[in-house]
Amino acid sequence: MKESCPGSSEIRNPYPEDLKCYYCGHGNEIWSDEIETQCKGCSKTISREMKPTCLDWCPAAKECVGLEKYNRLKKPSGQDGH
Repeated sequence: MKESCPGSSEIRNPYPEDLKCYYCGHGNEIWSDEIETQCKGCSKTISREMKPTCLDWCPAAKECVGLEKYNRLKKPSGQDGH
């Protein structure tokens, strides 16, 4: 089994977080490996800034976390104006 660096464990093993909707103020659950979600209060798409991760600098990131997750997390944020 191929080992992964400790820095990618948070990406490979996501956890739930709270994200307050900036349109209506409703609290929403978002997973640590998600950039955006649909608000349960107003149904608008809300997004958040992702903190820098090893995906930003590690040459082995695609292989470490997987191409699908890498591409999803590296998608440009702010497509809804935020």
